[in-house]
Order: sequence, then structure tokens, then C-alpha cells
Amino acid sequence: MGNYRILLYPLALIYGVITGIKNFLYDAAILPSVEFRQPVICVGNITVGGTGKTPHTEYLAGLLKENFRVAVLSRGYKRKSRGFRIVTPASTVAESGDEPLQISRKYPDVLVAVDRNRVNGVRRIMETKPDTEVIILDDAFQHRRITPGFSILLSDFNRPIISDHLLPYGNLRESLSNIRRADVILVTKSPVNISPMQRRLIVKYINKAPYQNLYFTSLKYNNPEPLFAPNEASAPVPDPKNLHGTGIVLLTGIANPDPLKEYLQETAAELIHIRYPDHYSYREKDLDAIYSAYNMLKAPLKYVLTTAKDSVRLREFINIAEPVRSALYHIPVGIDFLNNDNAEFNNLIIDYVRKNKRDNRVSEI
Repeated sequence: MGNYRILLYPLALIYGVITGIKNFLYDAAILPSVEFRQPVICVGNITVGGTGKTPHTEYLAGLLKENFRVAVLSRGYKRKSRGFRIVTPASTVAESGDEPLQISRKYPDVLVAVDRNRVNGVRRIMETKPDTEVIILDDAFQHRRITPGFSILLSDFNRPIISDHLLPYGNLRESLSNIRRADVILVTKSPVNISPMQRRLIVKYINKAPYQNLYFTSLKYNNPEPLFAPNEASAPVPDPKNLHGTGIVLLTGIANPDPLKEYLQETAAELIHIRYPDHYSYREKDLDAIYSAYNMLKAPLKYVLTTAKDSVRLREFINIAEPVRSALYHIPVGIDFLNNDNAEFNNLIIDYVRKNKRDNRVSEI
């Protein structure tokens, strides 16, 4: 965009006034916001682009489902259905959206639902499954119609919110002052070897309030999983930490695939990256690009690796030809807390739910 980007600054000022008025109206209780008696945990951000919401939502669901009956509510971005829907592992992307379906398939014992109207979504969850003890709101930090009991704000280490600007000049959806609504701030996608000095500088610039906790998390790439049942002729399961002599086609439709690409490039003999926009809806003609890239690889051992989010879309193609079909794997992503802060964070979340768990009925304050 070059020098012309500065022309967007006046629009950012106007956008700031609009979002500022909206938040003032909610803060002053002029616009109504519903607070449910059941524990409601909000996970979100105030920036455009991926900050790792889904891996962190999955982390919370995995943590809490060991002791509580958990539900996850998302709006179901880009789904073609309307209203409230329960998502199951057998759902389609068109019905549920890709990220809710990803969560449901990872944790089939967790209730996953979608509804653009989050207030209605919470009510319907409690009507459908009244024994639900905690609800996780995915990507709902800006959804002021609900006042969550606990809010987690994510900030990408590589795109710090403290040095960003409002849309459309920058990537912020609302002003930095709204950080104060968060109970916990997570600096995501942090390098595992971050220095103590870097940590202190970030903490200083974020300038968290005394009631807020701040932690650093990094992405953790787990063992690849096949998209389809492997046949007898399938190659061994790829080891992303040891891809010497291996050719990779990396297929992504996520906001920021660079960390995954860099991770694979560390050991892969050759890598071809086919990159699509976030939440990309794959089409039949895209298969030809995948076949072509796969055939271009010269390594004796070849794979097509993709993300968990992309995998839920690609699984709907039943006509992917061999050998690409057997070479298709997705790499599940988890998170790690730096400085072994996971125990402190886990206790914070579990204590909130345990102390605020109510009788199982639809109730609002």
C-alpha cells in the first residue's frame, strides 16, 4: 500500500469514534448486556487476523472437560446455515463452519454449538443441555451483548497490539483502552527462547492492570494425522522434526501460515507452499494444483501437509486421487505456556469455574 496507507488514517479516526461510542454505551449500561449465572469464559482478540484463538479454545475445553460439563459456542464464521445449531463430528463445514467442526472432532464429548446471536446461543445451550456447567465463547471479546464472567484476550507476539493502529490504517478492531476488560492477557505465538529482557519489555508496554494476569504461550506442533484411512502402500507417518530427504507440499488456508512453514523448512529437503486466504473454501479445480505441486517434488518420500482447520474442508472431497490421498496429513496445533506458567493459568481457570458454578438452569443476573 506504500505511502498511500497514510490516507487511511482519517478513516481510522472515524472508526475509533464509532467503536468508542459503542463501548461507552455498554460501559455506561445504556446498551443492555446480559450476564449469565453460569460460568462463561470469553476467548478473543481486538485485532484482525489469526492470534491462535482455536488452539487456545481447544486448550480450555480439554482442561475443563476433565472435571466439568463443557460447551463451546462460536458464531460459525462463513457457514451457510442460520440460527442456532449443535455441531457434531458428522456435521459439514457448510452447516457449522470450519473451526467449530474442528473442535467437535477433536473433543466429541464436548458440546459445540454455533449461533451468531451469542445471547440466544447460551440460552439454547442451557435449554438443550441444562447440565452444562461452563460455556466457552470462541472469538467473542467484542461481543458486548454478553458480559462474560471471565475474559481472555490474545495478542500475537509478532504483531503486538501495543504498537498497532485502528482499522483500516492498522489491524485493531477497537482502541487499546479496551484491554482493561480482560482478566487474562495471553501473548501468543511467542518464541520458546524469548529472553527475560524481551518478556519484561512486553509486560512494561502492555501496562496491565493489577487485577490482570499476563502469560506467554507458544505454538506446539503435534504428530501429523492422516486425513483418510491409510492403505497398505502408504508411506510412514511423517515426522516434522526429521524431514531429511522428504519433499513437502504445504497446503494452507489460515490467516498466518508462516510459523508452520518455517517449522517445516527447518528439516524438509524441499517444500512447495500453496497458500490460500483464511477460511478458504476449496474447489475441485484446486486439486489439480495440489497434484501438480506433488509431482514437482523430487524427493523419494513425499507428503501433502495441511492444518487441522483445512483438514475439515479437505475431508469433504471424496475423489482425491492416489498417491496424494494417502500422502495427505494434517498437523494438529496445541499450545505451551512459557516459564511453566500453565499450572498457574490452569488453577486460575478451574478456580473461577468451581467458585461460580450454579444450579443447572437457565438463569441470568
